[in-house]
Amino acid sequence: MKFHSLLLLAATLAWSQVKLTQAPDRIRIEIDGKHFSDYMIGADAPKPYLHPLRTAGGKQVSRSFPMDLVEGEKRDHPHHRGLWFSHGDVNGWDFWANEKSQKGVGKGRGEIKVVKVKELKSGKKSGTVTTLQDWIDGTGKRLISEARTMTFYSGEGGNRTMDFDITLTAIEESVFGDTKEGAFAIRLARALEEEQTGTMVNADGGEKEKNVWGKRSPWVDYSGTLDGEKLGIVILDHPSSFRHPTYWHSRAYGLFASNIFGVRDFTRDKTASGAVTLKAGETMKFRFRVVIHSGDAKSFDPAMAWKKFAALK
Repeated sequence: MKFHSLLLLAATLAWSQVKLTQAPDRIRIEIDGKHFSDYMIGADAPKPYLHPLRTAGGKQVSRSFPMDLVEGEKRDHPHHRGLWFSHGDVNGWDFWANEKSQKGVGKGRGEIKVVKVKELKSGKKSGTVTTLQDWIDGTGKRLISEARTMTFYSGEGGNRTMDFDITLTAIEESVFGDTKEGAFAIRLARALEEEQTGTMVNADGGEKEKNVWGKRSPWVDYSGTLDGEKLGIVILDHPSSFRHPTYWHSRAYGLFASNIFGVRDFTRDKTASGAVTLKAGETMKFRFRVVIHSGDAKSFDPAMAWKKFAALK
């Protein structure tokens, strides 16, 4: 019996880990012995993105389209790929609606390409991916160098937690225009949409799109029922993020996005501007935590989750 218990303990310890594996077009993320997501970095990806996103129990909380065709899913906004970070206007180039099938707005579409995987570190409690990626305009010119570190955690009481540390450095002067089309975003599964079972809530107690969209808040939780289970996703904006607290571009149809740049759009004040100019060499930093959790906002307590995240240096 003692030998059997030791085997069980060894098996448990072996599964309680984050395993990262690199392939030519993706980085595979396994947590506690289960496939969690892939960071898609292939040449055919118009921007790097995480797909799919799963609960600890294996349910997919992100939309499959356009990567996979699933009956009953909406097939709008093909640029809404899993979880991504981009913006709709940098020097007039569109890095948001930038599928090859799209023309983009303004001057046209740009691309974000991973140029180097600097670190890939698996671990018992967490795993870390650090990449360098370039924001390249439609003429092939490099505008922005993005340094990104993503940390994925094991365990966490049955939840799935991941941190994003993003630093944008201007290669040459770059203007992030005022548009609602950005920036750190997830497209949720159909069942979780507010049009179905979902409910958004922010730190001020605002609920539903009409009270969340365009408002500033350190966090927003988007919860619903998926295959009979109540669950949700919360995005937390760290106090060190640029212009914290962020505005929210979150929609009833399942778009869930933080965007600090769209001030004129969000406030509907034509005299306002959220535009940001980075001169060559200047930086802008963002820090987010995403938690895929069981239960709704009341049972999960996103305010406490944000308080713990905000305390991190």
